[in-house]
Amino acid sequence: MADLLRTRPDGPAALRRQLAGPDPVLLPGCYDALGARLVEQAGFDAVYMTGFGTAASLLGRPDVGLLGLGEMVDNARRIVAATDLPVLADADTGYGNPINVVRTVQEYERSGVAGLHLEDQVLPKKCGHMDGKAVVATEEMEAKIRAAVDARTNPDLVLVARTDARAPNGLDDALDRANRFAAAGADALFVEALTGVDEIELVAKELAGIPLVFNWVEGGKTPPLPHERLAELGYRLIIMPIGTLLAATQAMQHVLASIREHGTPMVAQDSLPAFADFTELIGVGEIQSLEADYSG
Repeated sequence: MADLLRTRPDGPAALRRQLAGPDPVLLPGCYDALGARLVEQAGFDAVYMTGFGTAASLLGRPDVGLLGLGEMVDNARRIVAATDLPVLADADTGYGNPINVVRTVQEYERSGVAGLHLEDQVLPKKCGHMDGKAVVATEEMEAKIRAAVDARTNPDLVLVARTDARAPNGLDDALDRANRFAAAGADALFVEALTGVDEIELVAKELAGIPLVFNWVEGGKTPPLPHERLAELGYRLIIMPIGTLLAATQAMQHVLASIREHGTPMVAQDSLPAFADFTELIGVGEIQSLEADYSG
């Protein structure tokens, strides 16, 4: 777990090593620093900063392009500081044209993320599993990817190109875009919102040899597949962006309903973590040790 005074591990190099390993990399989603610490505590090797969850937690609004570069990078920076895990972050559309993408990559890289993904949606974008999406011309996105490659200073920073063309243009266009994005320099490809197992399998076949992202969205447009099948197909990064968000929402609804009914949290208390356990999770022991070191 990340300590206040310890040098952070090299996130990009760590994520590269995991990508080159024999098994898919599992990246549960987090939308804040606490979530990142919980993912690390659970024993995972990497974590995903979800744009959907960031919008929901910071604004209480859906993922429809309401957040800007500064807000997303600030969230990424806090998440990176809270964990020793490599962080893959949602960078939306890059927040503008290829010149904007240069600054986007620079700011995300300074935040300490191990990788980021850029998508080809028209700005303002929408969550990939919502209806009504539109995409920019393929050539425009190719230029953004080239700009991203040129902008990074650490060659290990993992650049993921995402295409949302499946919904508005069909799978053939999405596959064509993905191949062209790889040629433009993307390290991994993310074909969003596939709608059938046959499409999941076809993407794996047509893009074999290129690291692929699978977006495991509970209740989304893409059908769920077990881990073993995704590994067989060759998907290398499996992100699960909203599971923790949905779980936290349900838990908060439960305790709030109990307080509303009974007037205090007394009935719900047995289902909650102990205060001492929670404060230890968030590092009170480290703080007390530092206080002792610096006192007097």
